[in-house]
Amino acid sequence: MNTPQRKQWMSVLSRASFAQLQSSWQALRLTPEYQLIRAPEIGLAQIRARMGATGRQFNLGDVTITRAVVKLHSGELGYSYLRGRNKRHAELAALVDAMMQTRSGHEVLDRGLIAPLAALKAEQEECSRQEVAASKVDFFTMVRGEDE
Repeated sequence: MNTPQRKQWMSVLSRASFAQLQSSWQALRLTPEYQLIRAPEIGLAQIRARMGATGRQFNLGDVTITRAVVKLHSGELGYSYLRGRNKRHAELAALVDAMMQTRSGHEVLDRGLIAPLAALKAEQEECSRQEVAASKVDFFTMVRGEDE
């Protein structure tokens, strides 16, 4: 699979809530055979930032990461790195990643799982943007008559 497509579906899987991902997965009724290459494990990653997106980098803090690696019986490897501590989410995301690399799995999962989760996330982000826009305050400077 090409990298831009994989980045897109991995972004959707990692940003979806576990409840949404799990219910979408269960609705598909798929039962692939796989083995855990790296069982889900929890660790930390350091977050770096820049002031104004252009300044020098600085250490902002730590974030909890859960990762997993699975292998389908057909040989495809699936990986996941997720923010948070949900081991089942990491395992399921890695399984979907592996299945998305197969022809038959890609079609079913793209249509039945990835696209609906991406649409739901876009809808949630649009609602959030609208809430922020509704609370926007415009400040302006009044010109006093004697300053002319």
